[in-house]
Amino acid sequence: MPRLNLPGLAPEVYKGWYDAEMAIRRGPLDATVRELVKIRVSQINGCLFCIDMHTTDARLHGETEQRIYYLNAWRESAKFSAVEKAALAYAEEVTTLGPHGVTDAVWAEVEQHFEEEARAGLVAVTAMINLWNRIGVPLRMEPAAP
Repeated sequence: MPRLNLPGLAPEVYKGWYDAEMAIRRGPLDATVRELVKIRVSQINGCLFCIDMHTTDARLHGETEQRIYYLNAWRESAKFSAVEKAALAYAEEVTTLGPHGVTDAVWAEVEQHFEEEARAGLVAVTAMINLWNRIGVPLRMEPAAP
């Protein structure tokens, strides 16, 4: 059981976050890339609730079990495209945010593989999943029982 019912206690704030999430989903970023980013960021942050949700969503968009299993080692896998790798590298740097932020090399890869609107979508989805993880982890949210 979560520590706090955030949607019930802060409904206006929660609705704003939810509306932002829906806008991101309607945006130009490819659904597969979007879900891969959400899974990988949630793995880094240790958010069980979000890992469960986004692996399920990814499967609904046609993602394979094998690629989901390989996501922790995406750099070593030939199963991910250059576009996906650019997005995952960006998402990891944002999530672990070192003292110098996102490197120029990682950003250059994003610019090479994504049109400007899709880059905005990548920035938005990465920020949003980090927000959701920072709600899910401290509130100890868990997936629904099967």
